[in-house]
Amino acid sequence: MDLDTLFTTTEEKMEKTQSILNADYSQLRAGRANAAVLDKIRVDYYGTPTPINQMAQVSVAEARILNIQPWDKSTIGAIEKAILASDIGINPQNDGNTIRLIFPALTEERRKELSKDVRKMAEDSRVAIRSIRRDAIEKAKKMEKASEITEDDLKDAEKEIQDMTDKAIKNIDKTADEKEKEIMTL
Repeated sequence: MDLDTLFTTTEEKMEKTQSILNADYSQLRAGRANAAVLDKIRVDYYGTPTPINQMAQVSVAEARILNIQPWDKSTIGAIEKAILASDIGINPQNDGNTIRLIFPALTEERRKELSKDVRKMAEDSRVAIRSIRRDAIEKAKKMEKASEITEDDLKDAEKEIQDMTDKAIKNIDKTADEKEKEIMTL
């Protein structure tokens, strides 16, 4: 392994951590209708666990209403059952053709709770980024010990890895601030 490969893999791991955080944020139920809350729900469709978005058209009707219109009307009961069994905490309304999920307005208490969750997710991501940095620096030190790179190269590598870390943590903080602001202003 050379330094360029080390930098590339380190940066990819840090970007992956940030994209996981963004995915987690998109699944937070923040009082606004968002189809991402259904991503983890699987419906038993002829013996196969199937995501809802592969069985139905999911659309946002209004700011707080999510419509689920199954392509096969016979699956509407199974979809409703899967939503009830999930942990999203919204009771579906079934009219025989469409399932509606009405997201309740957030209370101040719930906003503060979600805000804490946002901060915790951000901190977990920062810890993961620092762990990636530590592993990369250890690899660079091993390369120096094995005489693959010079001591100056090691110092440059440590600085480069630290710069990547600072950038990633800055992005995480920015994303967390935006999500927290979104939750508090809904």
